[in-house]
Amino acid sequence: MPGGITINQPTKNNNYINIKTNIGINDAGRKAVSDELAKLLADEFILYTKTRNAHWNIEGADFHTVHVFFESQYQQLEEVVDGVAERMRKIGHYAPATLTQFLQLTHLTEKLENSNNSQGYVKELLADHESIIMFLRGNITPFAEKYQDMGSSDYLTALLETHEEMAWMLRAHLTK
Repeated sequence: MPGGITINQPTKNNNYINIKTNIGINDAGRKAVSDELAKLLADEFILYTKTRNAHWNIEGADFHTVHVFFESQYQQLEEVVDGVAERMRKIGHYAPATLTQFLQLTHLTEKLENSNNSQGYVKELLADHESIIMFLRGNITPFAEKYQDMGSSDYLTALLETHEEMAWMLRAHLTK
């Protein structure tokens, strides 16, 4: 795991049978992809939490509209978080699942706005989506070409489109 993070894994003592993952990707390739997916999972979870924060704490004349909008965004992100963790399992690795692990792995920053207006939240969430978009773009080709993991590469491509759409929706809230 990156950064010396250990993910809890079942052992023989709790009835776990170790069956080697044999999906046409070597162990080193699966590990490298899993390490990047762990960072992505952390980013997605942090973004999900920040979007929930915006949903809960938004204030202003546009409260209801933006409150509902943020709800639709965090619901999408909840599915994304689950999908990334499941992708890690599909390639034979365990997903990080603690807040400590997520904070150690994330590229995003936890920043609280001094005000709870929609513009501040939208700008911060947009920057996070764009950061994730760049991370995804940087991993799509290596996953396919370097590690021969076309499934994870295709998964990232679909996820890229999801984040591009979510970023577009956020950007539209900034237009005057």
